[in-house]
Amino acid sequence: MNTPPDSLRFRTTSSVGSRINTANASPAVNSPCLSRSQSFSREIGHAASETYLVTRLAFTLLRYLGLGRRWMLRLLALLLYAMLLMPGFLKVLYQFCISSQVCRSIIYGDQPRNRLDLYLPNNIDSPKPVVIFVTGGAWIIGYKAWGALLGLQLAQRDIIVASIDYRNFPQGTISNMVEDVSQGISFVCKNISEYGGDPNRIYLMGQSAGAHISSCALFLQAINEFKGESVSWSISQIKAYFGLSGVYHLPNLVEHFERRGLHRSIFLSIMEGEESLKQFSPELIIEDPSVRNAFSILPRIILFHGTKDFTIPPHASTTFVETLKRAGVSADLILYKGKTHTDLFVQDPLRGGKDELFDYIVNYIHAGDVNALAKVAMAPTRKRLCPEPLLKLAGMVSPF
Repeated sequence: MNTPPDSLRFRTTSSVGSRINTANASPAVNSPCLSRSQSFSREIGHAASETYLVTRLAFTLLRYLGLGRRWMLRLLALLLYAMLLMPGFLKVLYQFCISSQVCRSIIYGDQPRNRLDLYLPNNIDSPKPVVIFVTGGAWIIGYKAWGALLGLQLAQRDIIVASIDYRNFPQGTISNMVEDVSQGISFVCKNISEYGGDPNRIYLMGQSAGAHISSCALFLQAINEFKGESVSWSISQIKAYFGLSGVYHLPNLVEHFERRGLHRSIFLSIMEGEESLKQFSPELIIEDPSVRNAFSILPRIILFHGTKDFTIPPHASTTFVETLKRAGVSADLILYKGKTHTDLFVQDPLRGGKDELFDYIVNYIHAGDVNALAKVAMAPTRKRLCPEPLLKLAGMVSPF
């Protein structure tokens, strides 16, 4: 097995720490987000530094991976997939850029990727429920903006969304990612009331690699509380956990990821070596008898998975739910027949109209709130953002 170069292990620092106080400051009551001109001005400098950093890291990663035939084919498939869905992506990008209800790149920590985007409802006449969302990206290409479509659509249903960014490989490894996400959760729990959110109705959600990272953060937080360690947020603040197409048992999927194109050597580098796979596998963590009693405080866990997900097979969620139930944790699994890894999070939302997953999450969060449910029932149907032929072609060429 090839050993990754030392350059893949470094931790990048930045001068953004001096600006943390700006993010922590209480926003104006009537204008929780910066104006578009202020936001864009701040984004220019941030985008320039991040582009340089990500480009440098990408070349470092490519030198290690090499340009083998399988990687080239997957890269071409990814580019074609993105091109086919570009009409929808551009519409989402336009709304993301012009909306005064999007607070972009709020700083929550002192690392370059410690930022989050907030998506706010148009009318915050009372404290709103909050979804903390952690996007996927194979631990390598995750980015907070991948949650833009979900954030914009949930905000239209009176739900605030905080989409958390975190260090990706090779900028960071799994412990850095979990640390970043936990810090982002802490920031939201402490500050969301200043943006109109209800600190007593916070939900945690992750997709794909983001489901893995966020579930690790949740489980490790439960262990820290069980051991009486000092913590900056509490499990009791999370009403429920939503895991979409996630990974929860790493050792079972090493060979599968190898066959899918994620080399064993790079995967083990992301996970900090084979000896760390158990430490970052929620399904195995919960079976550890030394901390088994820590998980009685976990919130309800609801997993979603497509039956035709070949990137992360649905049994990853099936076995995790079974393990959770044996440990006495309230857990449920909803399988979507015929859905792939990207259908539930990309193609279906771009398709508009009725969406079983989206509707379930909205109704679950607003359960018991008669006024909110009445607003949801009267809300206009979600618009189609991409033509159906392009969605079908994208599904056929998707490398995921």
